[in-house]
Amino acid sequence: QVQLVGSGGGSVQAGGPLRLSCTAFGSSYSTNCMGWFRQAPGKEREGVATFEEDGSTAYADSVKGRFTISKDNAKNVLYLQMNSLKPEDTATYYCAASPNYGGCWTLRANQFEYWGQGILVTVSS
Repeated sequence: QVQLVGSGGGSVQAGGPLRLSCTAFGSSYSTNCMGWFRQAPGKEREGVATFEEDGSTAYADSVKGRFTISKDNAKNVLYLQMNSLKPEDTATYYCAASPNYGGCWTLRANQFEYWGQGILVTVSS
């Protein structure tokens, strides 16, 4: 059992940076796999990046090279550093967690059991 609380987000101009945070409260085994997802109006929720407890990461092709996922294991805080933001990055972002990491790299939403609240990110031209 774990509760996820996200923070950060807001409005930023294209090319700028933004950092999202997600704090996990509960059993650490429930966060063996953590990830970030996003959903834009009229689109399905898509995986952005995932992080496993061994440090392995996976990224969607659309954000590779621009976004970095990391975790402070001591504080159980997941981060998403977003650089070189584009208007198409505009979406509601969600952090998620799962006790299983076998399929963490797939970036599939149904892999995750626990979800944080939505965080609005708006990127203007």
